Amino acid sequence: MPSTLPLADRSAYLLAARGERPPHTPVWFMRQAGRALPEYRAVREGISMLESCLRPELVVEITLQPVRRYGVDAAIFYSDIVLPLKAAGFDIEIKPGVGPVVADPIRDAAGVATVRPVTPADVTFTTESVQQLVTELAGTPLIGFAGAPFTVASYLVEGGPSKDYAKTKAMMHGNPELWHALADRLADVAIAYLSVQVEAGASAIQLFDSWAGGLSPRDYERFVLPHSAKVLDAMKAYDVPRVHFGVNTGELLGLMSAAGADVVGVDWRVPLDEAVRRITAAGGAPKPVQGNLDPALLFAGWDAIEPELDRILEEGKAAPGHIFNLGHGVPPNADPDVLTRVVKYVQSKK
Repeated sequence: MPSTLPLADRSAYLLAARGERPPHTPVWFMRQAGRALPEYRAVREGISMLESCLRPELVVEITLQPVRRYGVDAAIFYSDIVLPLKAAGFDIEIKPGVGPVVADPIRDAAGVATVRPVTPADVTFTTESVQQLVTELAGTPLIGFAGAPFTVASYLVEGGPSKDYAKTKAMMHGNPELWHALADRLADVAIAYLSVQVEAGASAIQLFDSWAGGLSPRDYERFVLPHSAKVLDAMKAYDVPRVHFGVNTGELLGLMSAAGADVVGVDWRVPLDEAVRRITAAGGAPKPVQGNLDPALLFAGWDAIEPELDRILEEGKAAPGHIFNLGHGVPPNADPDVLTRVVKYVQSKK
């Protein structure tokens, strides 16, 4: 008897994210929308990153490009973690070769007060983009995303990218009340932005806490987990898979799972079977995992890549579901043909 589930709900990606066994291991890549694709560079020519995120016709085209090119099992919404703040009037820009740069870094209560709630009216372009994408994708799931409170806060407090997050950690420990006030506001921003995406039709969400790996488990549990948990708990009502990802978070996997993730993203530093062990050892039930080929191996040649794919796919069997991905984003100089070959290889494996 044919399934009566919508096409997206029958996809390999969503089956794996829900801990069911799909017909093949699903695969998508973080930062697949952009960077490495010549067609992306062509449509972005002369247009800033944040400006391109404000134009629905560009967002739709850029989001669809890797689906057409690679044949991945899910699309990731083309946006940026600082976009909701920009849309709400915050003075933040993405400088090429640098990253998000804040005109007036937040260092006091007056600065925290400038982070106002984001409303659907602020991001009508997002609603329009997602609705168009859901139609165009015709059953391929769309993943919505937002930046987790810590990672977004690190940009706001440091004034831009940081290697040691010294000012952020100083605020956490030196003025915890101010820190929690800022993180709480940013949790509300993430909830609002994710809700807009899901209500417009996104099939899953990913909360990026990209830089949480700069924290000790003790600091993460005290200063970060409550705010990420607030976001993930709010999204539970939508009944879509919630993925939680960070870089260099091997020591935090159990805590990031406890924050409310349905799927735990794992970078390349920890084997997937070990990641499952750490998640369950922390008192949690086994959960689907996402990852985790080292992006650098995309440049190593197929004879080096293929055994790594086999290893990762085998280790992923320790989880109730496995979504293949890189351990971080697609490098900007990666060969699209190599990524296409990776997709086809992974999808060929049962």
